[in-house]
Amino acid sequence: MAEPLLVLDAVSRSFGGLQAVRQVSLQVAPGSLSALIGPNGAGKTTLFALMSGFLKPDSGRVQFLGEDITGREPHRNARLGLTRTFQIVQPFAQQTVRQNIAVGAHLRVASRRLALEQAEEVAQRVGLAPQLDKPAADLTVGGRKRLELARALATRPRLLLLDEVLAGLNPTEIAEMIPVVRDIAAGGITVLMIEHVMQAVMNLAQQVWVLAQGQLIAQGTPGQVTRDERVIEAYLGHGTAARLRAAEVGS
Repeated sequence: MAEPLLVLDAVSRSFGGLQAVRQVSLQVAPGSLSALIGPNGAGKTTLFALMSGFLKPDSGRVQFLGEDITGREPHRNARLGLTRTFQIVQPFAQQTVRQNIAVGAHLRVASRRLALEQAEEVAQRVGLAPQLDKPAADLTVGGRKRLELARALATRPRLLLLDEVLAGLNPTEIAEMIPVVRDIAAGGITVLMIEHVMQAVMNLAQQVWVLAQGQLIAQGTPGQVTRDERVIEAYLGHGTAARLRAAEVGS
């Protein structure tokens, strides 16, 4: 069995009196497409920041490719192959789509010409090729989401952390983005995504972790976690699981 690509060992982080992440341990297998879900305020984005080096844990360890990277700077982790996207997309608005993607490519290549060539290749993968010469400021929300994904892909990641890449998209855009994410994983990049769109989680993820109030409360396949009473309670409130069971019995 292959060694895990990413390992979190009892990672915790507090902000003042709020414990945002509590003793979280998980392992991401190479070649997997998995998801981290949970209600708003569960600590998901904080956990991504701890994985990628944007935050340092108060306790616990983060390992990537068997190396301890706890608290290591994000640009060094990106060079190792650990890259993340951001929920709030902030492109270089006055630059073109091609130039924005080339910024990511420059992590690996010094040549401007090569970076721009690679930007074109990446744009093809995410459906942005027709808009390469358009200013990033002119993109729709869906286009900006694709651009954020493209910039991350241009760094040539081994593990890609996607933070709500589907947030703000309409149903048609979501349906168009799902195969893009699937193709990225099929191309050999390990993907871990934070996602609220359960349609995407059910369609894409092989493994799901559920975070609530900073703690992991469930893990398994999408089908397993959506039937877990702790998950139902975390999303829908105390007593919901019992009411649902009673409704099934009464129907």
